[in-house]
Amino acid sequence: MLTLGIVGPASADRSPVTPEQLKQYEQAFMAEVRKGDLLFHGDAATIEQMGVNLSSTGMACAMCHPMASDTHPGSFPKFQASVGKFSTLRDMINWCIEKPNQGERIDSDSEAMKALETYIYWSNSGSVLNTGQY
Repeated sequence: MLTLGIVGPASADRSPVTPEQLKQYEQAFMAEVRKGDLLFHGDAATIEQMGVNLSSTGMACAMCHPMASDTHPGSFPKFQASVGKFSTLRDMINWCIEKPNQGERIDSDSEAMKALETYIYWSNSGSVLNTGQY
């Protein structure tokens, strides 16, 4: 038998974020955006440094998606017809790497995947997105 005891409010840290902490968080976020931008645009040094093979065709993500256009990150997860299954944004990133770019799938929890995903979300900040329509 499973019993759940509620003993009071959640014990999560609710301390206010200081301006210095916020600045550090924003700097860390933008460092990921910059790394993702370099990967997305096919920067050879960054690709080599991260140990990934995003393309064997010479294509970069940005060739089909300039400025991360037509990526619709806010529409995921959804059924993706081109993949033929219910997919996350990370699944779609790997599909693009493997199919049109003929690169090698990257681990969903890798630093490269996190950087690509961060860049895509950042590039689409403020976009009007309709879940499941693209």
